[in-house]
Amino acid sequence: QVQLIESGGGLVQTGGSLRLSCAASGRTFSDYVMAWFRQAPGKEREFVAGISWKDGITSYTDSVKGRFTVSRDNAKNTLYLQMNSMKPEDTAVYYCVRDNSGRTRVVPSTSIRAYDYWGQGTQVTVSS
Repeated sequence: QVQLIESGGGLVQTGGSLRLSCAASGRTFSDYVMAWFRQAPGKEREFVAGISWKDGITSYTDSVKGRFTVSRDNAKNTLYLQMNSMKPEDTAVYYCVRDNSGRTRVVPSTSIRAYDYWGQGTQVTVSS
């Protein structure tokens, strides 16, 4: 069983930064695409950023490109999301997720159906 535990959420002012971390259990972290989703109040969950198991290939939703950076440390089984120049519209619960396809998928999918393990979420609030 895989467990994903997020940390690093909190309250930040517009223009500020936060770094989210996700600690993953299990020995095969390095074999999977990992990603971050978020869900704002009254909205559906949306893909934010993902990183491949291969060559560090990354993918971002347009609204965070140039501001957010996803990374991973396979030796520590940890996924990160560095968030800079934050905006009130970044306010959401952020979820760490693991892809369900192992090494058969290289490029991170933006579809919620591609991910089978989810963390409990961490709240990020950006004040204006």
